[in-house]
Amino acid sequence: MDTSQYSRLTLLERIDFSEELAVFRVRADEPVDFTPGQYATLGLMNDDDDRPLLRPYSVASPPGETELEFFIERVDEGVLTEKLWALEQGAELWMRDKIVGRFTLDPEFRYHLMVATVTGVGPYVSIVRDQLRALRADTLDAPRPMLVVHGASRSWELGTYLDELTSLADEVDWFEYVPTVSRPWEDPDWDGEVGRVEDVLRKCLDASSFDPGDTAAYTCGHPQMIENAQGILRRAGFEDDAIHEEKYFVEPNGT
Repeated sequence: MDTSQYSRLTLLERIDFSEELAVFRVRADEPVDFTPGQYATLGLMNDDDDRPLLRPYSVASPPGETELEFFIERVDEGVLTEKLWALEQGAELWMRDKIVGRFTLDPEFRYHLMVATVTGVGPYVSIVRDQLRALRADTLDAPRPMLVVHGASRSWELGTYLDELTSLADEVDWFEYVPTVSRPWEDPDWDGEVGRVEDVLRKCLDASSFDPGDTAAYTCGHPQMIENAQGILRRAGFEDDAIHEEKYFVEPNGT
């Protein structure tokens, strides 16, 4: 294998939230630079080929660090995810050196409304963490107000981000986090918002002070949620150039 365009990664840990959802934390040999919101292409060597088996995953960590974080869903009969779940701590992965994607913060707008299903929160976590770090380092003059609406079937599928983002929302005035579960009967201890993401989005738009004319909206995750949410956003007065999307498809062969 020609590794000239790849970086070697070491698996530090996998944190499971269910049988299908986990955060993978890996370490690179050098700090990794990218724009928050972009995705990396991760891979493992394929036993039947000299080329690595590769799939794209959004980076949840901020740029410029050696440790990277990915929120990944395990796909039934998935070609790569089955192998990822079989890895032990210290295992070797590969990542293309070029981290890409245009699902990044839109500088033309003051406010930023971010909507996600489950693992779709990953790029937003990267963006929020990066802004928090910049504010603490005094490299950003003023915060960009952000609102994240994050949905899953059950609360534990929101991962460690439920506690992290809830705590941050309590700590700063520029960030709001609204988690919701769509199957509350399977999560009797949940006392937050209930319903699908797009239903809760309607409530958030009614309550928010964000001006649709000065707000960028981002939709990430399940394609059906994205379609429904974008319809709601347009009816609320958002123009097409203010609405951004990142669809997470489940391909026939799995990921």
